Amino acid sequence: MELNNLKPATGAKHAKRRVGRGIGSGLGKTCGRGHKGQKSRAGGYHKVGFEGGQMPMHRRLPKRGFKSAKLKYNAEITLTELGALGLAEVDLLALKSAGLVSQMTRNVKVIKSGELSAKVQLRGIGATAGAKAAIEAAGGQVEQAA
Repeated sequence: MELNNLKPATGAKHAKRRVGRGIGSGLGKTCGRGHKGQKSRAGGYHKVGFEGGQMPMHRRLPKRGFKSAKLKYNAEITLTELGALGLAEVDLLALKSAGLVSQMTRNVKVIKSGELSAKVQLRGIGATAGAKAAIEAAGGQVEQAA
């Protein structure tokens, strides 16, 4: 291989379409831009969301709702997932290593969804009132973090 033999891979390069080179080319005269109007002019176009002077959609509709940035640090697990874990003591580290919650999670809450038959002790993990009752009915207990 020599420097004078180097060339790009086949199909990697293609010529730019040359418009406005006579009617025989198929892209002569108006060059595919149609007749007149803002879109046919050089440098003439509008900003994103512009509706011709009409009040744009993003300003016509009311603002609504809010999504907290802190939500990514919260997670929830069900009673079924807790039972399937098969551990006597469950804390945040155990849930992260099992892959039930993401590594970014700081707060976990157990929700009452499904059944729990095994005795489980929660350390530093919250639980809803229904989930707490189900855990205590199975012989376990919930210890909240101080």
